[in-house]
Amino acid sequence: MKPSARLSNSFAGEWELYVVTDSTSLNWPEHFFERTGPIPTLEERADALALLGYAVVEGAAWEWQELANGPMDRVELLASVDVRRIGGAA
Repeated sequence: MKPSARLSNSFAGEWELYVVTDSTSLNWPEHFFERTGPIPTLEERADALALLGYAVVEGAAWEWQELANGPMDRVELLASVDVRRIGGAA
């Protein structure tokens, strides 16, 4: 499984970035931006990934999804992108 980064505002509405790995512990690396807006910039996301030991795969682009539970519910945003360990480690 290739690791991927996810940027989400799902729970408390604050932005968080985490890296989905093949770890069975579900203790994925994560970074909290501690704000509800604005959406973290590409540079902020890259910096957060670097702190976690990852970088965006060359040529990859963030893909966005809107997740709605119902017509009157707040829409949750989720973005994802393929990443690699910094230094090429698996």
